[in-house]
Amino acid sequence: MPRPAHRTRSKAKVYVRTPGGRTVIHYRRRRKGRARCAMCGKPLHGTVVSFEARWLPLTAKRPERPYGGYVCASCLSKGIAEAVRGLYG
Repeated sequence: MPRPAHRTRSKAKVYVRTPGGRTVIHYRRRRKGRARCAMCGKPLHGTVVSFEARWLPLTAKRPERPYGGYVCASCLSKGIAEAVRGLYG
């Protein structure tokens, strides 16, 4: 049984062949994917995913607008239009 730190689905199992001929399992952290829109699922523009991003402030990692880094610009404009229509319609 793997030790408790490796008992998670967030780590990928990698089968490694040892010089002695045995096959053992190593647990590696999965790579992050691009940030995606919560409504349509398209990759978000303006979000930073890189090695240098860990030293940047949060305001430099995502767009400075309502729901920036969570919803894409087109879905945001549709949502605002629906809210205004519902308010005055």
